[in-house]
Formats: sequence, C-alpha cells, structure tokens
Amino acid sequence: QVQLVESGGGLVQPGGSLRLSCAASGFTFRLYDMSWYRQAPGKERELVAAITRIGGSTNYADSVKGRFTISRDNAKNTVYLQMNSLKPEDTAVYYCNAKRYYDYWGQGTQVTVSS
Repeated sequence: QVQLVESGGGLVQPGGSLRLSCAASGFTFRLYDMSWYRQAPGKERELVAAITRIGGSTNYADSVKGRFTISRDNAKNTVYLQMNSLKPEDTAVYYCNAKRYYDYWGQGTQVTVSS
C-alpha cells in the first residue's frame, strides 16, 4: 500500500521556521522525483519545491527561493522541506508528491503563519 505521510505543520509567527517531513512507503522511493505543493484557501495548488531522484537537483517557486530548502534521504524514504523566514502568504496546506511511473499524493499538513 502506497503511503506519503506529511508531518511538521503547525502555527508559527511571521519570520519563524518550520520543517516539514514526508515519509514514503509502498514504492521504491529512490526511483521517484519528489515535490512539495501547497494550496491556500480559494487558490489553485501550486508547486513549491522539487528534487530529482538522481543527483538531487532542486528547483523552487520564485516566491520561496532563498527561504525554503527541499532535501531527501533515500535511506529513510523521506523528503523534507525546511521553511525559514515564513510569511503570512505561506499559509496553506502543504502536500508531498512522488512522481515517475505513477503520481502519488499525501494527505497534506496545514501550515499557518500568523501573529
């Protein structure tokens, strides 16, 4: 059974940091490109950051460049999103995605940036 389980979301003040984790199981993690998406209320889901399966090349949405870092640990079947200097506009549900042969999604974790 394929599972992507996100964790690490929560309420944080502007300027704060959070680290999201996505634990994968049920498929060969190292063969998949991994990404983080987010969806704010009333908006479409958007790509936040992605990391390739080989070499670990990364790319980021312009809105998070320099603040967010995506990484992966193939030994632990986990992908991370380190989020620094958080802004209220980062408030959204964050989803983990695995893509190659199939397209898998996690259930999402809420991130709220508010004072």
